[in-house]
Amino acid sequence: MNVESLVPVQANPNIPEFGPGDTIRVHFRITEGGRERVQVFEGTVIRIRRGGPSATFTVRRISHGVGVERTFPLYSPRIEKIEVVRRGRVRRARLYYLRERVGRAAKVKERTAPTGRAMAFSLGAAEAPAEPEA
Repeated sequence: MNVESLVPVQANPNIPEFGPGDTIRVHFRITEGGRERVQVFEGTVIRIRRGGPSATFTVRRISHGVGVERTFPLYSPRIEKIEVVRRGRVRRARLYYLRERVGRAAKVKERTAPTGRAMAFSLGAAEAPAEPEA
């Protein structure tokens, strides 16, 4: 018996589809002292680890000249929402090479044309048969 069959994955409707290279803004609920607040972490997705309920993703940003990476559980109830700020054009699933890059060299180019599932959705909508008008 595996974990996936024991723990049902609750899909959060506030989590859009994103991939490595995308710049996202994660709204994460944290507890400080006795109160809860929402902390926003914006950066580039450098990896996504799939795997059912234990899926995680890592976001990297530069804060005051220091690289900061934070790993979030994808299906955590503490994630309020995720916003995709811009789509990145990359050819790797793991962007660890960005750790050695500084300044403009660490910048990921923007993706302009839809790819992958986004393209499949747009093609499926275009090929759908039209409803006959009555």
